[in-house]
Amino acid sequence: MPRVGASAPAIVMRPMSKNSSPERNRPPSPALAKAALALQMQQVEDAEQLASQVLKSDRRNAFAAEILGRALLAQNRLDEAIVHLEKFTRRTDEPSIETLLAGMLAAVDRRDEALDHLRRIVARRPAFIPAFAELALQLRKSGLFDEAMIVTESGLGFAPNSADLQLALGYALADRNERARAQAVFAKVHAAEPMHHDALLALAAAMIWDGDYARAADLYRRALTIKSLDDTRIRLAKCLLELRQREEAESLFRSVTHGVSKLAAPAVIGMVSSSHGRIFLKPSAALDFLGARSD
Repeated sequence: MPRVGASAPAIVMRPMSKNSSPERNRPPSPALAKAALALQMQQVEDAEQLASQVLKSDRRNAFAAEILGRALLAQNRLDEAIVHLEKFTRRTDEPSIETLLAGMLAAVDRRDEALDHLRRIVARRPAFIPAFAELALQLRKSGLFDEAMIVTESGLGFAPNSADLQLALGYALADRNERARAQAVFAKVHAAEPMHHDALLALAAAMIWDGDYARAADLYRRALTIKSLDDTRIRLAKCLLELRQREEAESLFRSVTHGVSKLAAPAVIGMVSSSHGRIFLKPSAALDFLGARSD
């Protein structure tokens, strides 16, 4: 059975946390506010520069450290981000930084270290809820589905209304092939927060289990209004192929490549894996169809 979230990126970029140290709950300085806004607007070089300047005068500023780590990650400078965050964790036990670091360590195949970090965080009090969700994710990726369920249920004991933890519970149920329960959990989160991006994706995938491609396509369309992601376009296009809406589906597949051949693989896989898709006898024919150039 295809698992919900199976094609998720290596690092889940959760929103920056607020419920950690007292410092994080105070209003940020003007420089930090500008850095956070720059990161939100994807002006990552400006965010990096501003956060670095704050850290020069305040080496223990967790908010600045997190912004810098995320800015480096957004520039695909993962190794630099890890070095930066590791240095910071040696100066403080800020859970938001350790949780972000754990996701990065897992992305470079240092999952045992990531799990060690996360297990230490979830054992602390007060509970830091994002760490429970991250630990559940990494346990699922390690095939430790039962432990992921235990961690998720433990986290929900502290924050029963957490959408991230409820989704984590749904993913754990899906991994254990408890489809009906997983779908009910995803539907509950979606009902409570209709525009929650991850809930839309999770529920759409669950709709596909039952062959409800029309409902899934509608959910993917809503998700695209929130975040315009290529992976979501591919999922929507596959649904449209199953609904025999070939013209729109193929237009979406072409949009994913952005005219670059190295981005064509997921689009080609999406087309050929559908029961109503296309078959290409040569790779070059697929590239020509998508309008992707060789580079």
